[in-house]
Amino acid sequence: MYLLLKQNHLLMRNAWVTVCMVAAAASPAAAQTAADLVRQADQLEKDRKEEAALAKYKEALKLEPTNLEALCGASFMCSRVGNREANKSMKEAYFKTAKIYAEGALKKNAANAEANYVMAVAMGRMALISGSKDKVAASRDIYKYAQKAVQIDPRYALAWHVLGKYNFEVSNLNFAEKGAANMLFGGLPSGDIKTAIACYEKCKSLDPGFILNLLDLAKAYKQNDQKDKAKAVLQQGINTPVRTQDDPANIAECKKMLSSL
Repeated sequence: MYLLLKQNHLLMRNAWVTVCMVAAAASPAAAQTAADLVRQADQLEKDRKEEAALAKYKEALKLEPTNLEALCGASFMCSRVGNREANKSMKEAYFKTAKIYAEGALKKNAANAEANYVMAVAMGRMALISGSKDKVAASRDIYKYAQKAVQIDPRYALAWHVLGKYNFEVSNLNFAEKGAANMLFGGLPSGDIKTAIACYEKCKSLDPGFILNLLDLAKAYKQNDQKDKAKAVLQQGINTPVRTQDDPANIAECKKMLSSL
């Protein structure tokens, strides 16, 4: 009888331990928080798994729709992932979603440098696939948000790159686009190749490992008849370690451009 009672006691205790373990696993304390998911997304981005990072940011936003880091991360990943899409409609869908996330981030904190930056990027991506009127309209916003980002944080390298890109693109607007800017908006904030170079160089000084900036700086140097500087910065880009999912393609473009100079 004693052995039977002892066995029953052990069975009941084991059953209780199992129930407690299941309950603990299902409890809110054991569930992942939005902050946990954002950290995982950040790591996936560093590991150059941007589609997976975007999915994690979206998971975080399901738990906490106004999480600023998740909104900024989701916007930036939409701009990045969408830019690799071959289909224009898919690109546009990603870029529109990037803008929606950026709007949410700005609503949360309009004085946040990253929120302004991701909006500038989203608008910049959209401008590159838009017609003259929409491209000009987007350009005004690109300048506004990128300029605000560097005003908030003067050491925000990525925002300096966007300002460089803005100046480069404005300096290369065609006759129809310039006409649309003057007629519809009374012109655009000034933009020229020398300012583009200055912004790219500022970005380079703050983040010398940003390969896309090195490539864009080389293009600006070339347009400004500074081929020796273009060659040097292209070589730097080729020798820079890969950091983003787009970097292998950027390095390939650096090599192609260098061979043509």
